[in-house]
Amino acid sequence: MATRPDYYKTLGVDKKASAEDIKKAYRKLARQYHPDRNPDDKNAEARFKEISQAHDVLGDPEKRKQYDSGTGPFTTGAGPDGGFGGFGNFDFDASSMGDILSNLFGGSASGRRVRTKPRSEKGADLEAQVSITFDQAVAGAQVPLQVPMHETCSTCRGTGAKPGTTPSVCPRCEGRGIETQGQGMFSISQPCSRCGGAGTVIEDPCPTCQGSGAVRTVKRLRVNIPAGVRDGSRIRLAGKGEPGRNGGPPGDLYLITHVTPSPLFTRKGDNLEVEVPLTIPEALRGAEVQVPTLNGTKTLRVRPGTPHGTVQRLRGEGPPKLGSGGGRGDIHYRFVIDVPQDLSEEQQQAVEELSKSMGAANPRAGLFPNGAGSQAQEESSHGAGKGGES
Repeated sequence: MATRPDYYKTLGVDKKASAEDIKKAYRKLARQYHPDRNPDDKNAEARFKEISQAHDVLGDPEKRKQYDSGTGPFTTGAGPDGGFGGFGNFDFDASSMGDILSNLFGGSASGRRVRTKPRSEKGADLEAQVSITFDQAVAGAQVPLQVPMHETCSTCRGTGAKPGTTPSVCPRCEGRGIETQGQGMFSISQPCSRCGGAGTVIEDPCPTCQGSGAVRTVKRLRVNIPAGVRDGSRIRLAGKGEPGRNGGPPGDLYLITHVTPSPLFTRKGDNLEVEVPLTIPEALRGAEVQVPTLNGTKTLRVRPGTPHGTVQRLRGEGPPKLGSGGGRGDIHYRFVIDVPQDLSEEQQQAVEELSKSMGAANPRAGLFPNGAGSQAQEESSHGAGKGGES
């Protein structure tokens, strides 16, 4: 059978106690029976729930008034859904625990734990530039690198405190690392102005690092560049950044690659492109030409009548592809007609004979409507015959 609890007795205060006395009693008992200080202690957990329920009622003027007058449904025992009984439908669950701790300590349940040592922090991430050749980018390479960074101070071993001393619990936030303004649901938490959120302060700093726990240095590394990187690739080297503080993990190092351009190959995404010059006779009658690859040369067959700009592709002959997909890209060979700038008299005669043998068809006739292209061709031919006279 449910009974009426004596909340004043639970908090150890008189029935005429002021709101401030109730608050102080609650804080004292809550710290004593807090689950963080009594792990795996079911009795302490139950006691903490009783204290919290008592404060929920007596700490609220309206609820306390109803409780004192005996008009509110205040009972102990299990609630209708298995929760701890209380005022009305008060259940002691995870959310109410968070609200209670926020009201009590100005933060979450996890944020209240008093730190007995400085909080561990992950090391800072770093970024460095590395210059490599085109061949190194394609095949991969191991290159030397110098990276300015902080490292753990050898004098204090990263504590920031003078040898023989240790950081102490911050007197302002009592090790919580946060300060709170306001009360209850209207409270605002922020990093402690005394310790900066660390929860500890250094009264006697290390003479080498001046209390920072780290010193500036230049670290020399040999880093592996994966095959297939391109200009501007960003490579993550896990754990190669600055060391963590107070036992925290190191940060990462990010490399930005700068690749020297190749005189032959142009990078186009996962593929490479090469310009292959053809003579006019090769383009007209076809030919077999040698072309460069990443590992030597290969022969490509040029079909008769190959137009300028025609592209042939060698599949899988390009650079390795980065990422889990793997594989290699292609090489695209773009044929360009090599037109000589100066012709000998013999070559001019040969071109004239070729022109006569191919007929007078105008390849640009389709650009002009109503046969205007033919008339323009005639005028051009007459003008060419008169060239030099004007």
